[in-house]
Amino acid sequence: MSLDLSVWKSALPYILFFVIWETFSRLNMEIKLFNPLFLPAPSLLLHDGWALAKTGIIVDSLIASSIRIFAGFALGAVAAVILAVLISKFATLERWISPILTLISPIPSLALLPLFIIWFGIGEFPKIMLIAWTTFVPVLVNTVEGFKSVPSTLIRSALSLGASERNVFTRVMIPSAVPNLLIGAQISLGLSFSALIVSEMMGADSGLGYMIVDARNYFKVTNMFVAIILIGIEYSIFSILLKLLERKVLSWRKGGMGQAVEKARVVKSAKR
Repeated sequence: MSLDLSVWKSALPYILFFVIWETFSRLNMEIKLFNPLFLPAPSLLLHDGWALAKTGIIVDSLIASSIRIFAGFALGAVAAVILAVLISKFATLERWISPILTLISPIPSLALLPLFIIWFGIGEFPKIMLIAWTTFVPVLVNTVEGFKSVPSTLIRSALSLGASERNVFTRVMIPSAVPNLLIGAQISLGLSFSALIVSEMMGADSGLGYMIVDARNYFKVTNMFVAIILIGIEYSIFSILLKLLERKVLSWRKGGMGQAVEKARVVKSAKR
């Protein structure tokens, strides 16, 4: 029962959003504040989206976009973690890498798309590389910060108990850096989806971004809205999976401050 209630609470904002949208669109059809074609009702989008799904376009677009985002995100995250580990172990490397990151990190990844197309041509590789680059910088910066934020007392305590440098790194530093790594991954996910859609809009023959461009060319407003909603749904699914991974990996932090306070109260009452 509690699980069902939690699901309903999570779904309520989405339901409310679409109810308000439906109501406003229907009202606009009556009073015509602006052209009703520019903001179709969700019920109409559901009808047209189902018709579009029967053609296979939606499934093909979702598969193409999912493969690109997964490949680019995984490539960028793995490369960032490897470099973060090397930076944490070699101070000289950090002195060389840090100024370069300061120089290039403010540059929007979307500004690099024309260069990626010139360098790698029009195909899957430049799209995946752009997504990987978009993922790389936030994950790298947050993971490095995670390694730096490991309390020195933990390291000294582990060394005093006879742990080797390898054990300190694998048992102390990496677990302490994982929360920052996952924060960087969450930040990167939204940026990566932006890079995905823009890259598909500029040079692709499949994907959700291509659906938007194709619908624009033929002024199919409902198809544009269908593609936009699918982007939001796909991003939400990836975000939920990332949060589930975070909950699984960081299960040792379950309870947090509330659990610690409760234990302190139990100990205090037992002493009395």
